[in-house]
Amino acid sequence: MGIKAALPKYEIFFYNTVLCLAMFWAASWIFEVSSSNANRKTFKTSVKPGWYYFGRKMDTADFEWMMWFSTYRDHILFALSGHVLFAKICSMLAPQYRSLVYMVYGLLAVWTSMGWTYVTLILSHCILLYSISLVKIRWLCFITGLCTLATFKCEPFVSWQAGFVEGDFELRHVLFYGGCGFTIMRCMSFALENCERKDGNYSILELLKYNFYLPFFYFGPIMTFDKFYVQANRSHLTRKEREMWNISLQGGIHLGVIIVIDVLFHFMYILTIPADMKLLKHLSDWALVGLAYFNLVYDWVKAAVMFGVINTVSRLDHLDPPKPPKCITMLYVFAETHFDRGINDWLCKYVYDYLGGKHDNVVEELIATLCTFAVTILWLGPCQVVLIWAFFNCFGLNFELWTAKFFAMEPFTSFELAMSEAMSRRIRAVFNSFNFWSIVLYNILALNSLDFAKLVTKRLLLKGFPITTIIVMFVTYCLIQVIKERERRQALIDDPDPLPPPPPPNAAPRPAAPAAAPAAPQPVADPSKEKAE
Repeated sequence: MGIKAALPKYEIFFYNTVLCLAMFWAASWIFEVSSSNANRKTFKTSVKPGWYYFGRKMDTADFEWMMWFSTYRDHILFALSGHVLFAKICSMLAPQYRSLVYMVYGLLAVWTSMGWTYVTLILSHCILLYSISLVKIRWLCFITGLCTLATFKCEPFVSWQAGFVEGDFELRHVLFYGGCGFTIMRCMSFALENCERKDGNYSILELLKYNFYLPFFYFGPIMTFDKFYVQANRSHLTRKEREMWNISLQGGIHLGVIIVIDVLFHFMYILTIPADMKLLKHLSDWALVGLAYFNLVYDWVKAAVMFGVINTVSRLDHLDPPKPPKCITMLYVFAETHFDRGINDWLCKYVYDYLGGKHDNVVEELIATLCTFAVTILWLGPCQVVLIWAFFNCFGLNFELWTAKFFAMEPFTSFELAMSEAMSRRIRAVFNSFNFWSIVLYNILALNSLDFAKLVTKRLLLKGFPITTIIVMFVTYCLIQVIKERERRQALIDDPDPLPPPPPPNAAPRPAAPAAAPAAPQPVADPSKEKAE
């Protein structure tokens, strides 16, 4: 089936209507549960007084969101504003030295926030991996980097290195693990790119410029060294047409999304409710399914906004940062599932694509996915929930390839060729619906808890069977068709169908048939109407 297979307009309208009604229905259940349990004892630690204008309590369970946009908002804005100011002055006066100014400002900001001993720790890791990169042995650089990353995941190395941080403030642990973890990943990217360089080596100054770029230092995203090196050392700085307008527009959108999320936290406690198992057991099936779905959507929005704010700053520095993650609402295959495109690009470039090749061989794909998720487990920190999450996602990624190989055999290919493209799209959407909920259930393991994931699975597949299962899968089928329709329209924009050839000119009438009536002139076809929908 081609991606441009179309369905009737009334069918797409029906799918959109069902999807919107189902979303509002699930949201109404969550709103009712949130309102009736706002004063529950188990909610006291996370549901606190919110904005005065609403007169309602607010869900504050997500420490990361509150840190960014409430508790430490002023500190983060002050640091990023200083970076933008000095970067702009340098870009106007001496653009050839702007990457050096980025490094100096980032180094001073890290020194001020975490102390000189923490900077010494970061520099020691940079020097170690730079020294290994001079050998230009790829596997040695990779092993050294992974071993260095492991020192931040196991005792007694973690406690010993944490002692290098001065002060005792609330954000200390977040900045420590964020800065160290991303530093190791950046140093590994530098070392692997240095191995690929044919003539000479990159200087250690380039590594320090790359690592101490402040917008990326603590929270990412990761930009591979080859891209950063080219973009940060570009001396001729130009802007595309309407680029500043687009940057300003993106900044305004992010601000609007932050306000909308904060408002919704006053009416829907989607982060606090999943932690109360006693309350969850008394909720309806629709409320549970809606909680699982909205938790994934929120986590995507959080990642998109936080990376979006940082990406806006980096775009002002004439960089092209990693794009925000693909919305979970638009995902129905494991191959596109990720919440951090920077880490995803890093893993694909240095592990998954490097070992998997074209990803059409079953054995190579299995080895590539196992190695990729092994690195991911180390990055996230080995624990029961992460191991279960990695196992199911690794299985799902390989199962997609096995299924594709199986249905590419006879007689399935003949069956699909015999049916229309619209019917093929409908049948594929049925299978994609089950795949979609596999992605949802596997990922709420990491976002919430194992108990919450087990409860949702039991309600969806066992206790709620067959009514809840059929209704939820039908709504998911409508969602998949809406996603496919959006992909179809985008494909027509990216690769429009060729216009039909113009009709041949009318031939002159033969003199041997004078009695024949002249043919009526044919209307000229409008090429835009001839184009396939």
